Amino acid sequence: MIVSKTISALALAASIFSIGLPALAADVPAPGVSARVDAIKKAGVLRVGVLANTPWLVENTTGSGDAWQGPAWLLAQEYAKELGVKLQPIPVSHETKVPVLASNQVDLSITPLAETPERLKVVDFVLYSKTAVCVFGLKNNKKFADAATVDAVNSADFTVAYFIGGAEENWVKERFPNAKLRGVTSSSAPAPIEEIMAKRADAAAINRIQWVLLSKKVPGLTALPKDNNCQGSTEKAAPVGLAIDKGQGPFLDWLRAVEKDMQPKLNADEARIVDTMK
Repeated sequence: MIVSKTISALALAASIFSIGLPALAADVPAPGVSARVDAIKKAGVLRVGVLANTPWLVENTTGSGDAWQGPAWLLAQEYAKELGVKLQPIPVSHETKVPVLASNQVDLSITPLAETPERLKVVDFVLYSKTAVCVFGLKNNKKFADAATVDAVNSADFTVAYFIGGAEENWVKERFPNAKLRGVTSSSAPAPIEEIMAKRADAAAINRIQWVLLSKKVPGLTALPKDNNCQGSTEKAAPVGLAIDKGQGPFLDWLRAVEKDMQPKLNADEARIVDTMK
């Protein structure tokens, strides 16, 4: 009886102890399980396609420290560390950032990519963040300033501007069917800011990251949703992550397991970079 109680107590203690431990990432696939992992280890380098896209992957041009920073780089560094190889950044362009995977020029494309149905046909994703849209207007426009939610803009009282052929055009038309819509020719600006400043429109859509830069550059603007300077927006949200070529099950499973373990650090690093932009 005493032995039984002792065993039970030890089992309970072990259970409590294990609950308190952080979850560990999956082990690197063993030799022969993943052809990609075997090739990376043989080469001694993890080749990653890089193209700056703030705040997820930022080029460091100071001449000191790592050439790159941001959550995408942080995650790539962890992969290389666990694989026991060096990390080799390979510059890519907007046109090549996906095709380089099928042509085996890189192992991972870590330039941040939004997951889309078209891309899912040719690559698999390891997701760690999201992109989203904010709606902005003038602080001294009482109509917009008094709006409590994005839903309030969907009214005949509001005029919403958008770039014809721009990334937000279809979303604006679907999101604000009751508003007056004003399509304008695109410019070098990230959003139709001229329409807002000239008061030809009450609101316009902008990517949540571009909003941080715009609000810093142009005083007198405000945005919806209001939480955390619009960084908590779920409007037109799309997952963001890195990509690998299709058909690499064990490698993909391991990459995703490591990302899951790293998620709190990746979130913190993204927030750090966004704060430096404000």
